[in-house]
Formats: sequence, structure tokens, C-alpha cells
Amino acid sequence: MMKLKNICLVVWLAAAAWSCGDDDEGPQAQVIPPRLLSEVAVDNDTEIVAFLKSHFYNYEEFQSPPADFDFRIRFDTISGDNSDKISIFDSSQLNAVEFGSETITVTSADVGVVSGDEVVNSKLYYLVVRQGVSESVPTIGDNSILRYEGSLLNGQVFDSQVSQPVKFNLSQVVRGFGNGMEYFKTGSAVIENGDGTFTYEDYGIGAIFMPSELAYFNTPTSNLIPIYAPLVFKIDAYSFEPNTDTDQDGIPSILEDLNMDGNLNNDNTDSADEVQATIVNYRDADDDNDGIPTIEEINLNADGTFLSFKDTDGDGISDHLDIDS
Repeated sequence: MMKLKNICLVVWLAAAAWSCGDDDEGPQAQVIPPRLLSEVAVDNDTEIVAFLKSHFYNYEEFQSPPADFDFRIRFDTISGDNSDKISIFDSSQLNAVEFGSETITVTSADVGVVSGDEVVNSKLYYLVVRQGVSESVPTIGDNSILRYEGSLLNGQVFDSQVSQPVKFNLSQVVRGFGNGMEYFKTGSAVIENGDGTFTYEDYGIGAIFMPSELAYFNTPTSNLIPIYAPLVFKIDAYSFEPNTDTDQDGIPSILEDLNMDGNLNNDNTDSADEVQATIVNYRDADDDNDGIPTIEEINLNADGTFLSFKDTDGDGISDHLDIDS
């Protein structure tokens, strides 16, 4: 099983095609360049919208749950006996169902295409069939506890964690997953079953539909996910840890999104250092690499929680980001 939290975005320029010539130069490699980000984004959105308009989810079971209903979301094609069903695209017509989209800016660098400088507006779609009861939703910086199932648009499952919930940080998975989770309120009571398992109540249920530029784009993952493939994740949003501080530097991870673009993985203030260039701020205990831990360059409350940033020299740069402070 491919674990969602262990997949990192890397650069891949495709497989080499080898052929033997008549000369003595040996095998020649032909490198296939990646497709244009803008081209893939348009194609993926067309595929996703077509799926949303031609499929429905089991909304009738959610509206009138049978005694043995497992409250799992399922998709089927609108055809034959199901030709009168309401599509996912139109599911906001159903009571208490939230369906919508978010436009997210994506650059060539974000998807690992170092040879391009494209910027596209990518669409992420979300479907909340049952909203949780929590007062707030997780952010991209928070640890989240959930169940999920990842599949292609054709229903082929490539990753599944449905027997018991798993916990991971929402910035350590594909970008569309973390951004999509911000629409799901989580549950309330957690019941320990006495056998090492837990049961959650009143949690959010739904799905996230993402284009490949918010997932793996042209990165090799497994033989189950083609390159440039849109993905679907079914979600049971159980719980989350508000204001998660991933690197324990005193700053909630969400506050380390310096450019406020909803992506913590492109914020790195000590990237000039060859070693530190691989450690982004929300995972770095010394954000400016000045030898002074970040937690000593900010103001904390009496209980050790974050209070405010310091700017000792008044230059407009917080001490923990300013190598001169």
C-alpha cells in the first residue's frame, strides 16, 4: 500500500527511450520533456468536471440512513436505473450538502518543472455530505486524524486507510489534500473501545477532487497512478490539533506561511545555506539559521504558547527571520 504521507514531490522528466545505432556511440537516451502546466491544468479540470456531472453519490442513504448503514460515501454513474439521480456537480441542491471549488495559484516550480515559468489558476473541488460539529476546521499546518481512500476518476483505488484512522500533518501530503481538508469540520466525542481502537462521533464526511498539479503531476509514485492524473480522496474527518507546532519552535505552523499562499512547503528563509535549503520554516527550529533557536527570538505567553513576534532592531523583519537580530 502506498502511504500518502510518505510521498514527496520530486522532479521527473520521464522515462528514457533507448535505441541502438550503427555507430560506436552506444545507446542514446531520448528525454521526453514534461507537458505544459497550463495544458495539463485545462485537461484535468475538464476531466474532473465531466466526472462530477456524470456521477452521483449515495445521498439517499445519507438522507434516510438504513439500520446497517456504514456512513461511507460511494459514487456511481448516472445512467439506466440511476438516470434521474442528482449529480455531484449539482449536489448543493440537496439539504445540508456543501459542494464548491477553490482556485489555487500553482507555478511550474511548485510541480517541480524547473525549465518553465508558468503560473496557472488551478481548481480544487470539495464535497461535504455531512459536516462535522467542531467549531473550526483544520489548517494546512495542523495535524489531522482521519480515514481516507484515494482513487483515480475511474474508481481504481491506489491508497486506502479505512480500517482505523491515521494521523499526519496536512502539509506533509499532496497539496490538494491539505487545502481540501480546510472545508471539513471534524467530530466531537472520541470513544475508546477497549481493544486499542477508537470510535469517533459526529465527524465530517465527503470527498476532495484535485487536478494533478495539486497532487503528483508528472512524478512517479506507483504503477497505480499515471502521470498527470486527477485524483479523488474520500474523507472521514475525525479530529485535528489546532495550532499544531510541527517543529516545536513556539510558532504555530500555520503562521509560518510567510507568503500566505496556502502552501507551507515554499517558505524557507535560510535557503541560501546548502543544508538548510531542504528544511522549510515550519519544520525548522532555527528559521534564519543564525544559531539562536526560533523559540528564543519570539514572545511567549506564561504557559509557553505563542504570543507575538519580536523586531529588536526595528527593521520590519521579525528576529526569528532576521540574521542580524
